[in-house]
Amino acid sequence: MDGPWEGSADVDAYARGLAEYLLICERDDVDPVTAGRLHVAAFVKDLSTRPSRRGANVVALDSGAGLANATLQQRLVPVRLFYDYLIEEGLRESNPVGRGRYTPGRKFGSHERGLVPRLVKLPWIPSEQQWLDLLDVVRQEPVRNRVMLALAYDAALRREELCSLRTEDLDPAHRTLRIRAETTKTRRERVVPYSAPTGVLLSGYLAHRATISRARGPLFLSESRRNHGQPLSLWTWSKVVRRVALAADLPRFSTHTTRHLCLTDLARMGWELHA
Repeated sequence: MDGPWEGSADVDAYARGLAEYLLICERDDVDPVTAGRLHVAAFVKDLSTRPSRRGANVVALDSGAGLANATLQQRLVPVRLFYDYLIEEGLRESNPVGRGRYTPGRKFGSHERGLVPRLVKLPWIPSEQQWLDLLDVVRQEPVRNRVMLALAYDAALRREELCSLRTEDLDPAHRTLRIRAETTKTRRERVVPYSAPTGVLLSGYLAHRATISRARGPLFLSESRRNHGQPLSLWTWSKVVRRVALAADLPRFSTHTTRHLCLTDLARMGWELHA
């Protein structure tokens, strides 16, 4: 049918979601054109209580049963658009989904509370003991990997920012790094500090790096036979962190965890978010 979905890349997913809703209406002997908010709520309840395909051992906010919150939100989109279309065609006056009420001649959207509250999960960070366990494993790593993890934590660096560092971005005299705008998510340059112990590690790594290449350029270099002396890739760093995390029995630890941990520690010390 013509309407808000025409030309959408998500048309197949929307069609499946709407078909699922229409099947529930048929099962409950409800006319979807005249269905009310209670009928849509029954559809949401069905989605949120059915057995999860992920299994009961999945660690999640809604672990073991029902669909994830984000998936529930996604399943409601085609139903909401279906009723927006019916309103546009003059077949009903209101949208029972509640969020994104359609008023002819005006834009979509309202402040009405949706049927499914939008949940925002806090990022996982290791406990103090878990962090110490990870550091015990990292102590056995080559100096490059140790200094990379230290900088990732000290400066709350994203993976791309860390792997994209260049020798000219370092200011050892002031113990700061320049994070170039083109490597950041916000496309804004910033200068960030690192600690004195990390500075000692960095000095050791620079001496080691000189045995691989004396050329200025990418700070972190590969030491593999295949890519010796080439810039370290994002994927190689991800593999290093994954290997270390598994060795420390912390499978949830990722390249982004150090950023969350640093910012959490700063907040605990009384720093404001903007600072």
